[in-house]
Amino acid sequence: MITIVPNDFLYLGPLAVLTLVGLLLILAEAFAIARSRRFLMQLTVAGCVMAVIASIYTWRSLEPGGHVTAFSGMLLVDRMSMFLCTLFAGITGLIAMLGAAHQHEYNWQVGEFYGLMLLAAAGMCMIAMAGDLITIFIGIETMSLAVYVMTAARRRSRAGSEGAIKYFLVGAFASGFLVYGMALLYGATGTTNLQGISRALAVTHSSSLTVAAIFMLIIAFGFKIAAIPFHMWAPDAYEGAPTPVTAFMAAAVKSAAIAGMIRVFVQALGGDVVPFGQMGWSSIFAIIAAITMTVGNIGALRQNNIKRMLAYSSVAHAGVLLVGLITAGIAPEGEGLASVLYYLLAYSVATVGAFGVVVWIGNRDRERVLISDWYGLGAANPAAAMVMTLFMLSFAGIPPTGGFFAKFFLFKSALMAQDGALMWLVIVGVLNSMISIFYYLKVVMAMYFREATGEFKPLNSGAVTFVLVACGFLVLQMGMMPSRWLSYLGV
Repeated sequence: MITIVPNDFLYLGPLAVLTLVGLLLILAEAFAIARSRRFLMQLTVAGCVMAVIASIYTWRSLEPGGHVTAFSGMLLVDRMSMFLCTLFAGITGLIAMLGAAHQHEYNWQVGEFYGLMLLAAAGMCMIAMAGDLITIFIGIETMSLAVYVMTAARRRSRAGSEGAIKYFLVGAFASGFLVYGMALLYGATGTTNLQGISRALAVTHSSSLTVAAIFMLIIAFGFKIAAIPFHMWAPDAYEGAPTPVTAFMAAAVKSAAIAGMIRVFVQALGGDVVPFGQMGWSSIFAIIAAITMTVGNIGALRQNNIKRMLAYSSVAHAGVLLVGLITAGIAPEGEGLASVLYYLLAYSVATVGAFGVVVWIGNRDRERVLISDWYGLGAANPAAAMVMTLFMLSFAGIPPTGGFFAKFFLFKSALMAQDGALMWLVIVGVLNSMISIFYYLKVVMAMYFREATGEFKPLNSGAVTFVLVACGFLVLQMGMMPSRWLSYLGV
């Protein structure tokens, strides 16, 4: 039985704002006309700003390491959840700015796009604040259903429809595995509360039901983050979706899935609950992480379409994030969790920025998604080439970008865990980072060392320019002052 007290509603700030503004936007679309679409984007950004303010206010009211439970433990409010809510709202606001320019240029002005995006962000916040398996499931389905529709937002695009169908079918299978895994975990522990599961498994350890549940949950979350071998939907969905939606999937959806994995695997199944080195999730994830990093990077090397290249790059980054997740799970008292959150921020900002450049330099005559379309951009538009180079360097983990310190802190925490038990995995990660440099620099080479194949006509959009400047500044600022960000992430 869920008991609700008035104080519980005080911690619903970001979730309530995103939900209410999202519903308002869905209703507003029914009365909107073409020349009022810009107002929908402005209202979306305003809602995201309010959600960011509410998240920061709640974050400041909480002590490091402290938490508050609400709605009889269904929600768990701590600094990590508020940081993630800030990240989700911020990404959503930036994507809304990219979406307005892209919709206008490519004539797919769908007003419900903004409402769906805010409702997806509300689902992400629910995942981040989850204290119960039921809350995680509701949050994942709220997020996923909205993103399925957004993937096919360009209704006349066959590639978009194909990508959305593949994404939907794979997502439906993943949801089945998720529910089945949660049911088995409930059967093993007698509760769906994450803290209750941790207490119950501390006594019973790895029962057969627990082991089966872990396998089901690994498959379900593997689909959500596009880990190998559950990645087959990502390249087609990323290529077919409108570019702003692709950015939203790569940055926000992946971060939300990682947030759910932190709640389930690190906080409910971490530490001594399922020991490392036995039939536990950490040993399984170590193998998946190594294969995911390797296959993702090799797949990206072969791509000529920049959206597909970034899709395989996203797969490789999922493998790196799994390394941090393993570290946080086997050493909860270490820096593993902070390094994962730092990586999520650095990766998300660079992802939004990179896809923002794709939006900026394309137009309805030539979208410029092939790497050959980027030939000569350095001479034709130095500003666009410079910021794209910055994002590519951050992805590759080259200083002085946020991506360098993201990989450094994450691999460092992995080396310190379990007396070097993850050293082999760190070596695999470092070697894969070296491989990734080749395809990231392929884009840089195309911009600076090739002759232009046509005239560049970038979008004349102040909103897109703002997104690129903001993302570029954050990538550099995280590289210049990493310790300050880590102090904020001392969850």
